[in-house]
Amino acid sequence: MDDHQHTRSEHSHSREAIALRLAKDLQPNYLRDWIYGGIDGAVTTFAIVAGVQGAGLPTKVILIMGVANLVADGFSMAASNFSGTKAELDEVRKLREMEHRHVTHFPDGEREEVRQIMAAKGLEGEPLESAVDALTRDNGAWVEFMLSEEYGVPRVLRSPAKAALSTFAAFILCGVVPLLPYLAGADDAFVWASAMTGIVFFGIGAAKSRWSLARWWWSGLETLAIGAVAAFSAYAIGAWLQHVIA
Repeated sequence: MDDHQHTRSEHSHSREAIALRLAKDLQPNYLRDWIYGGIDGAVTTFAIVAGVQGAGLPTKVILIMGVANLVADGFSMAASNFSGTKAELDEVRKLREMEHRHVTHFPDGEREEVRQIMAAKGLEGEPLESAVDALTRDNGAWVEFMLSEEYGVPRVLRSPAKAALSTFAAFILCGVVPLLPYLAGADDAFVWASAMTGIVFFGIGAAKSRWSLARWWWSGLETLAIGAVAAFSAYAIGAWLQHVIA
């Protein structure tokens, strides 16, 4: 399939298809929250498993520390994500109120800002003035334009609650994987935990390639390498501490 055919397969550019697509409400994307939670859950839990294993401590220590990490760190990450996302929304609300005041009390100055923004995009002369006049007739559209162009505010804003829930769910789902062989009482539990966690890392990386330009196997290997470095570091520190403390 050549580039032209591939581009055509992504969506139709007929008049009807364009109208239908633009009429849909844009939905926020929580992919970053899932990836963030999933990778951190798998990394931190397996780091505990590897560190305790490297220190030669009993299996029950792995389970106690692993489960405690799942609950405490998962909640902490979700709460942090909630607070951070809410702070972003609060900032946008503040900027929107400020721009409403500006277009109401200082319309000439705000029109000049619109004019310069549009001129930087290549408009000039009568088309520029017509565009400025058309946009500044509606204060709502005017304010949204300024938020986007002056402050870089995205059109779609994420929900703090959904962002936090996505992070927490991904953290728990991926973070419990390194503990499953120990919960099941499997022989060579650490080997199984290593293999299963490696699959999780690779799977997360391969899945996120759907939203990037990287090939799925490269994205998977990249994420696997990140997890491997964290796991090896934790295991080495645990083994070193066991030797030093002993």
